[in-house]
Amino acid sequence: MRGVASAPAERVLDVVELLSRPESGGHRFSDVARELGLSQATAHSILKTLCDRGWATRDPISKKFVLGLTVALIAERFEATRPLLAVAREAIRRLAETTHMPASVVERTGDELVITAFETPDGSTKPVASHERIPYAPPFGIACAAWDIPSEQESWIQRGAAGDTSLAERLRAVLAQTRDRGYDIDWMTPALAHAAHAIETLSNETVPHNLRSVVDQLRVEFISANLLSGDSARDALPVATISAPVLDARDHVRLILGIHPLRAMTTSEIRAAAEPLLREIDRVGGHRAP
Repeated sequence: MRGVASAPAERVLDVVELLSRPESGGHRFSDVARELGLSQATAHSILKTLCDRGWATRDPISKKFVLGLTVALIAERFEATRPLLAVAREAIRRLAETTHMPASVVERTGDELVITAFETPDGSTKPVASHERIPYAPPFGIACAAWDIPSEQESWIQRGAAGDTSLAERLRAVLAQTRDRGYDIDWMTPALAHAAHAIETLSNETVPHNLRSVVDQLRVEFISANLLSGDSARDALPVATISAPVLDARDHVRLILGIHPLRAMTTSEIRAAAEPLLREIDRVGGHRAP
C-alpha cells in the first residue's frame, strides 16, 4: 500500500521491532531511546502504552523491556491462519537434512522480501527477526520476479534499471532464463549481498552530487554481478542460493523456498542440488490454497 506514512505509528513499530530482535535479550528504557533516536518523553509514552496493552513487559530486576503476552497470542493466531508457512517450514527442515545445506523460506511484503524461516543442517533453527528484510529490487528477488505478473515484473526491472535500457533488457532476459530453468541461482556471496543492500539504500537517499555517479555505477555493477549465467560454464562458480517459488492455483507466487550451498559448484552439481528443492516445492504446492 502506497501513500503518506504515519510518523507516530512508525515510531511505535520501530520499538516493537527493536524488542523483537532475538539477540537483544531485552532493552532498557535508555537503550530504546538511544538506538531509535527518540526523546525520553516519546520513548516513555510508547513503552508505557505497550506495557498497558500487553505488547511489552518490563522485568522488575533487570529493568529491561521485552515483548509481552499479547504479541504471543497474536502470533499464535497468526500461525493458525497461515498453514502454508507451517508446511514450508517442514519442507526446509527436510531440505537442510537431506542436502546438508541451510534452507530458508522467503515471503514478499510490498516492495520487500522477508526471511520468515531458516533451518541449518545440524537441526538448529535460526530465529528470524522482523528487521531481516531484503529490497524487492535487482539484484534481489529474481526467484519471485521471474514468476510475478507482467506489471510487477516491469516495476521490479525499472527499480533496478533506473532508466538504463540496456540493463533493463538484460534483466528481462534473466527473468525469462530463470523461468525456463525452473529456479534461480544467486551468485552473490553474503558479503557482496550485504554490500549490495547498502548500495541500494544509498541509491534511494540523497547523497552529495560528487558521489551520486559513484553510487549509481556501483549499483549497476552489483546488479550485473548477480546476472552471471553459469548454465554453460565449465568451471565451478560460487553459489550463494538456489531458490524457486511455490505458486497458488492461479500461478501467483505465495512464497520462496531456497537452499544455500555457499560454495563453488559446477553446473551438474547445481542441477543435482536443485532436484530435492523442486520436489519439496511440488510437495508444498500440494497444500496451496486456491
